[in-house]
Amino acid sequence: MYTFSKKLKTFSIILMVLGLLGIGYGFMTSHKSFEEVEHLLESEAHHGGGHGETTHDSHAEASHDTHAASHDSHSDEAHASDEHTKHVEHVQHQIANRPWAALYVAAFFFMMIALGVLAFYAIQVASQAGWSPVLFRVMEGITSYLLPGAVIVVIIALASHFIGHDSLFIWMNPDVTNPESEHYDKLIDGKSGWLSVGGFAIRAIIFIAGWSLYRHFSRKFSIAQDTADDNKNFKKSFRIAAGFLVFFIYTESMMSWDWIMSVDPHWFSTLFGWYVFASMFVSGITVIALISLYLKSRGYLDFVNENHLHDVAKYMFAFSIFWTYLWFSQFMLIWYSNIPEEVTYFIARFNDYKLPFLGMVALNFVFPILMLMNADYKRIPWFVVMTGLVILFGHYIDIFNMIMPATVGDRWFIGIPEISSILLFAGLFILVVFTALTKAPLLVKRYPFRKESEDFHY
Repeated sequence: MYTFSKKLKTFSIILMVLGLLGIGYGFMTSHKSFEEVEHLLESEAHHGGGHGETTHDSHAEASHDTHAASHDSHSDEAHASDEHTKHVEHVQHQIANRPWAALYVAAFFFMMIALGVLAFYAIQVASQAGWSPVLFRVMEGITSYLLPGAVIVVIIALASHFIGHDSLFIWMNPDVTNPESEHYDKLIDGKSGWLSVGGFAIRAIIFIAGWSLYRHFSRKFSIAQDTADDNKNFKKSFRIAAGFLVFFIYTESMMSWDWIMSVDPHWFSTLFGWYVFASMFVSGITVIALISLYLKSRGYLDFVNENHLHDVAKYMFAFSIFWTYLWFSQFMLIWYSNIPEEVTYFIARFNDYKLPFLGMVALNFVFPILMLMNADYKRIPWFVVMTGLVILFGHYIDIFNMIMPATVGDRWFIGIPEISSILLFAGLFILVVFTALTKAPLLVKRYPFRKESEDFHY
């Protein structure tokens, strides 16, 4: 049985405390007054070449013209003032959105790791894989985070509407579907049959309930199989795994539309569900490798050998390629068709997020393919750990790129709110997962393919 060390538990709690303090600081400093934002914009304009300095000069020249010209000048000045006010308020709102967006990105990132591992686990059971049973308890431990993690994501999303003035999802604002409001958006109104707060909450309950029920019963049957006299629990696990995978295919896509894609309600991609799946799948597999190597280094997984590590690293390599294929397919098709309502998604990211946008491709494709192409490197623990950490950072940036442009515009930065959010959920993830690992033996006892898995070699 695994024992959760006091040092690791204390470390996870420290991470959570530091994260909470940083998030609190982020929220407290995100509410800028109109004058503060105006001063910020003036400072940026000054350093950027002094844009917008000619209004008063133009007005002075116009004062020497006819009464009509003077009237037009006053009208233009009033219009410019109104536009300036709207711009300052818009930037003010973007700055206030940043801690919400940072919190949501980190919450979703750690939740999707658990969901990706649950799908991988179900695939192993349904396919009756012979190499992976020695890693089942690690996978079950990681999936224990799914329920709290998913609930937290939904709470943040709804809180951003009720408390944060629609900081994440603009379509949650009732004014955008009210034809009499100045904020009315005809396109969003046309999607209101799907994009509604009530529908969002109901679908979230269905998603989380389905995932959690499968996780509960698969875990129950797995532990029961340890002391059973027959393979009934194994057969039950097989049947529910097959059923869950069908449920997962549909709900993962809908979840990605609701929880991620709808932050840009004017844009959509038919590949988006697969794209998010690839990111969560490779991230989940990477965490399986990292936790397995940590436990093995502590003397707990003697039955896991370099061949198991090699296979997990192969999955990391393969799904990094799969992620790249989907990223390129989505990008290339939208770029080639050049439809205005589609390309705006990538224009915003390429113009204002060039470093994370291009860096993400390097971290998620170039780096893994160079590091993991060689078969021998896949068997070196420290090498897999190093590559895995880079992959996880790359896919955090991937989620960052999905959320931030629609919520904070060009006001992004990886600072205290972002780092603190990562610390908070990393600490919670460690606490939940490693506590779950203490609840059952780390090796399945009577699983039919246990012996095959222990003797696995490549």
